[in-house]
Parts: sequence; C-alpha cells; structure tokens
Amino acid sequence: MILKLGIPKGSLQEATIRIFKKAGFNISVSSRSYFPSIDDEQIEAVLFRAQEMSRYVEDGIIDCGITGSDWVEENKSDVLSAAELVYAKQSMKPVRWVLAVPNASKIRTAKDLKGKKIATELVGVTKAYLKKNNIKAEVEFSWGATEVKTQMGVDAIVEVTETGSSLRANSLKIIDTVCYSTTQFIVNKKTWQNKEKRKKIEEMILLLKGAIEAEDKVGLKMNIEAKNINKVLSLLPAMKKPTIAMLTEEGWYDVDTIISEADVKRLIPLLKTAGAEGIIEYPLNKVIQ
Repeated sequence: MILKLGIPKGSLQEATIRIFKKAGFNISVSSRSYFPSIDDEQIEAVLFRAQEMSRYVEDGIIDCGITGSDWVEENKSDVLSAAELVYAKQSMKPVRWVLAVPNASKIRTAKDLKGKKIATELVGVTKAYLKKNNIKAEVEFSWGATEVKTQMGVDAIVEVTETGSSLRANSLKIIDTVCYSTTQFIVNKKTWQNKEKRKKIEEMILLLKGAIEAEDKVGLKMNIEAKNINKVLSLLPAMKKPTIAMLTEEGWYDVDTIISEADVKRLIPLLKTAGAEGIIEYPLNKVIQ
C-alpha cells in the first residue's frame, strides 16, 4: 500500500515540514524535485501549491493533502476534511482574508465599494462575500503582489494575513474580514473508503495533532517535600492532574506535569518560593490526549 500525500509548496511548506518532523516524519525537499523524500515506506510525497491541492485530491491524483479551508471553498472541491490542523506560516492560529484599502482612502466600510474594483487571488469567495452583503463591485484576479495593486488603479484588495504587518507596511488598513481559514488534512472520498489507507491516514493525523498540541506546552519536573506538596500543587495548572510519585528519600515526592510555555516564567519563581526543588523544564514533541 502506497499513500500519495500532497505537501503544500510555498508559504505553508516550511511550517508543514516542521510539524511533520515533530510528528515523527522526516521530509527532505530538493530544490530540483517536486517529490520530497519521507522516511516512511508507505508514503509517497509530492509538492503542490496549496491553491491547487484540493483539486488534485478530488480528482484522485493524490490520496490526501494539506491545504487551507479557503482553497477548498474557492475551488468548491468535493473532498473529505479528515482533520483541522490549526497552524499557519508564522503562528499556530487561523489566518484570515481581509478587505483592505489605502489609509488615505475615503472608503470606510464594505458598502462603500459599490461600483469599485477589488483585486484578490480568492476571487470566488470574495464574490460570494459581496453577494451576501448585497454589494455590486468588480473583482479581478491578482497574480501576486496584491498589496501594491491599490497603487495601480484598484480601489481595494482582499488578502490573507496573520499579523497584518505586511498590510501596514504597504499603508493599507483593514475594513472587514471576508473569511477565516485553517489548515486542513483533506482526503479523496474513494481513498477514505480504503480501510488500509484510512488507517494510515488516521494514524498520521493522530501524530500530527499530538505535535500541534505540544507546540505551546512544556513539561515540568520537580521534587517537593511532603509538608509543601499541597502548596505547590495549588500553583500548577495541569492538563488533568500532575503525576506524583514517592522518592526513595522518605517524605519527598517527584511531581511531573505539563503546562503552557507562556506560564513558565511566572510559575517557576512561585514554585521555588513554595518549596519545589530540582525544577526541570523540558520540551515536548507530542501530546496525545
């Protein structure tokens, strides 16, 4: 059994390969080939642009692939979304497609776009947005560098953003959100009916979700004297409950827990003050719930 897997070429490529590595799949991409190597004999990887991925999955050219929900919607592809994998180019959050205009524009709301021209790569979704809001405007396809199109006679753009920094750098302001998009693991519907391939896909998704779940978490281990145990435990925001084990030295415990990485700098001084000793912070590759 060989599972044909599409890896998104372009903005999502680096983040996708990193998440797969944390999940246990090492993918190596050559600049001269569209067929990356992967250390799994049951998987054959191929690079496709995220914009095209859902069409290739729907047509059965590949069994499954990683792409954004925005492109599945744009292509109106009849595929199965087996999992939502919330990661993006720069962050672990959904991205959004926004309606933006120059800072100096008199356009304040989407309604002001009546009779105006909008440039975007996401033409179909943008037209649906305008129709929903009863706005008649011209939408033209942008082949790239969409942020600069307002300097070339276009009144507004619809562009994808994570932080908004690129829009601000091009003197653009956001006036509305057209849609949100998350990374999806999509599967050809016939492939999903193949028990062997489906099992492989479900195992892969389990590991990928575990890797994503671990992204903003770390493990903490510490030794605590019995008299301080309740005080220390009251400080720990565990996923469920900390693991507590007795040490060979009587009256002492080993406590192991998983916490948000953002809480570490606040918690460690408090834990130390509360009586925790030998505190060790360690990274996580996967957290399987």
